[in-house]
Amino acid sequence: VSPGREIEDAVTKSIETNIGKIARPDDMYFVTDVPKTRSGKIMRRLIRSQLMGGTVDDITTLANPEAVDAIGKVL
Repeated sequence: VSPGREIEDAVTKSIETNIGKIARPDDMYFVTDVPKTRSGKIMRRLIRSQLMGGTVDDITTLANPEAVDAIGKVL
């Protein structure tokens, strides 16, 4: 699937239907991967830090540290 307006609209509609219009995202970013621990948990704090322009702490526990750099390039 290629990112674009069609996919963004479909995701937004799904969120509105399943969660409610209050949860509709203001912005949407498409990335190829998200930072995960070796056990597969998504490291939301790293994504949040990147989004807020903060520094990224220790990434030694990540299974895919390159995902942090990829997110930084999209933002």
